[in-house]
Amino acid sequence: MEHAVKRLKRIRRLEKWTPFLFISPWIVGVLLFTIGPLCVSLVMSFYDWPVTSEPKFIWFDNYIKMFSDDPQFYKSIAITLKFALFYVPLSLITSLILAMLITQSVKGVKIFRTIFYLPAVVSGVAVSIIWGWIFNSKYGILNYALSLVGIEGPKWLIDPNSAIITIVIASAWGVGTMMLIFYTNIKSIPPDLYESAAIDGAGPLRQFISITLPLITPTLFFNLITSTISAMQQLTLVLLLTSGGPLKSTYFYGLFVYNNAFKHHKLGYASANAWFMFIIILLLTALIFKSSSAWVFYENEVKSERKKGGKKK
Repeated sequence: MEHAVKRLKRIRRLEKWTPFLFISPWIVGVLLFTIGPLCVSLVMSFYDWPVTSEPKFIWFDNYIKMFSDDPQFYKSIAITLKFALFYVPLSLITSLILAMLITQSVKGVKIFRTIFYLPAVVSGVAVSIIWGWIFNSKYGILNYALSLVGIEGPKWLIDPNSAIITIVIASAWGVGTMMLIFYTNIKSIPPDLYESAAIDGAGPLRQFISITLPLITPTLFFNLITSTISAMQQLTLVLLLTSGGPLKSTYFYGLFVYNNAFKHHKLGYASANAWFMFIIILLLTALIFKSSSAWVFYENEVKSERKKGGKKK
């Protein structure tokens, strides 16, 4: 009997630790490739850490220099925030429109789902090459198409006034992942809600405003956070399309950090820059979370309110 009890305890202990065994590769990966580098970069931010010589501990000098002796720091933050102000709403609206389109029961809709999602799986380098061809002011297909109707196209990538808008358009092209997230949420909405609304005389626009939009606000909330984080970390497209030009009009903060680390070889200063961006993203995310109580709709909360209302009656 005692042997059986010990064996049962051993089996239960094994069952308890088995899930951790399966996720151990992920845990090791996070520790080695995420938490580890984060801790190292935090330590590096307090050092003068050139690539070719010994690092020197300098306390908070990197942070002091960043705030008091580097005008490009503030300019890069302003450019990045300006980009986010355009990119985030555009990407959300575009992905939501595409999600609504692929929920329609029309012939060949699966093909359109694939086509709309394809840009999300194309590498950033390939996307940069494609948009570089499209926005070329002399030989680009976009300006050629405009010339056919008598319009002289702008100098997309070499005009400081249009360069950042060009980056916004190119970035918003890859919204396939957000589109699929919206699509999954929209398809989960019970059809009888739309049928009841149609019986009451609500048209498609009214149904979208009164039914679809409130029910997808949790997904909208998630996509808002991810697109904001993505906007603040934009690097690949701007690095390959404009390299921060013209006249540093697209010198994003991600490029600012990248150049400090790998072009100017100031690894300690770049680490301080990166940690400040981490704080900015943390604050923006906290603000979005704080505001969510005013506009995010959760179905289970409404159900509980309805139950309370029913009991009062």
